[in-house]
Amino acid sequence: MLGKFLTRTVVSGLGLLVAINIVGGIRYSGGTSEFIVLCLIFGLVNAFVRPVLTLLSCPLVALTLGLFIFVLNGLMLLITQSLAQSAGIPFVVDGLWPAILGAIVIGIVSLIANLFIRD
Repeated sequence: MLGKFLTRTVVSGLGLLVAINIVGGIRYSGGTSEFIVLCLIFGLVNAFVRPVLTLLSCPLVALTLGLFIFVLNGLMLLITQSLAQSAGIPFVVDGLWPAILGAIVIGIVSLIANLFIRD
């Protein structure tokens, strides 16, 4: 189980790195060790907070034919930003739209990476 979490965290971290570099409104200005902590925070948010919010928002997801999932994924980036800044990590997401775009980029990178990774 820990191996699966670490694999997902590394893949999400790769997606986060790509999103930081191509999405305007998502910035990171720290070092490598802080980025590793940022990836762990993002992994924990996705592992524990995302399932709860997904369950609570099932009616909205159904009503929007699944499009609300993009908003939820963007919220995961905003929650990660809040926790990272509380830990002194210089990670900034300028609002919901950059968060949603970043979540889409992270999702695409994760999809591609998972084609090459066995669980």
